[in-house]
Amino acid sequence: MSRINLVTAEQANNEQTALFDAIQGQLGMVPNFLKVFANSPAALRAFLGLHGIANEGALDPQTRERIALGLAEQNACEYCVSAHTAIGRKAGLSSSEIEANRAGGSQDAKAAVAVKFARSLAEHSGAVTTAELLEVRNAGYNDAEIVEIITHVGMNLLTNILGKASRVEIDFPKVELQQASSFPL
Repeated sequence: MSRINLVTAEQANNEQTALFDAIQGQLGMVPNFLKVFANSPAALRAFLGLHGIANEGALDPQTRERIALGLAEQNACEYCVSAHTAIGRKAGLSSSEIEANRAGGSQDAKAAVAVKFARSLAEHSGAVTTAELLEVRNAGYNDAEIVEIITHVGMNLLTNILGKASRVEIDFPKVELQQASSFPL
């Protein structure tokens, strides 16, 4: 059970209802983590805005999902691992690719560098080395794509933190973390 209220359609005010209608129209559902975000319509609008704009960038949907999976596992967010496993499959990722992403890599050499870089950004709060940045460039990512990787790291850290802090109920097919979380319940 979530430790932060999930705003339901019945509880929603006019602004929340409008946001839910837009989400429902795009996704066919309103995921529970967005119902947590809806406690603050301003926070939900901010997330949806960033998410929408970030998805307009040059990174392909598979690479975005690879990054999300790598970070969700690294940050021990079971909700996010479950959600991005489902979304990753819809984006065309195989089960073996999803496992590689969760382990911090990829079967695709270029994407492996992006996932590795994303995890290093998260682990070191952005303080990556020049060598790491050069590795990303040498893999074929330009500065715009590097900034997009950084943006996706920030966005995924936000959802990982929200998922873990709220302990939101998983409303995707549940996927267990590869390593049990050592965080207190």
